[in-house]
Parts: sequence; structure tokens; C-alpha cells
Amino acid sequence: MRQWLLLFVDYMANKQIQAGVLNYMTGGSDRLCMLSGDVLDNALATLIARAKQSGEIVLAVEPIDLLCAVAGIASFGADLDGEVSAKRLVDIMIAGLRNGTSTGGRW
Repeated sequence: MRQWLLLFVDYMANKQIQAGVLNYMTGGSDRLCMLSGDVLDNALATLIARAKQSGEIVLAVEPIDLLCAVAGIASFGADLDGEVSAKRLVDIMIAGLRNGTSTGGRW
């Protein structure tokens, strides 16, 4: 799962660079986001299930929550130096999923 999340950071960085061309080719960002969102949600659901089954993570997480977290991390890494920081944040997030402690939505 970690490798996929790190690749997603790279994907988001490339997507931000190519956003203008992608919007033109697909007829707008709404359609592009809708199509890629479903694919990413399904991929994350599979990755989460496998990671829980293997014991890699113990904390229950919804695919959309993980997707939003990683997209935010990837957006943070839009420039070259930020990409290194974004990849460190992925490791911090994975460590939290392995820990299994949750506030249950309460801080």
C-alpha cells in the first residue's frame, strides 16, 4: 500500500503539471475527476482490504478518507522540494494506520 500511495503522490504532481492539457482533452476537469475518482476509490478499497488482511494496517479507514488525505499530501508536494516532504507525510500516515489508535472522530 505504501508503494501505491507514493506513486499516487507522483501521479498527482504530474497531473498538476498537465492539468491544462488534460482539461482540454477531456472537455473539462469535472468529467476527468469523476472518471479517475471511481477508479482510485476502487483501487484503494482493494489495497485497504489486502493491507488489513495481511496485518500491514490495523486501523479501519474508508477509501475516500485515505484518498482525500493522500490528495492533500500530494497537493502539498506540488514543487520538487514539497514532493520529498509529501512522501515523508505518506510514511507518517502509514505509521498511524499501523498503530490502530483512533480518536473516533473526536480530538
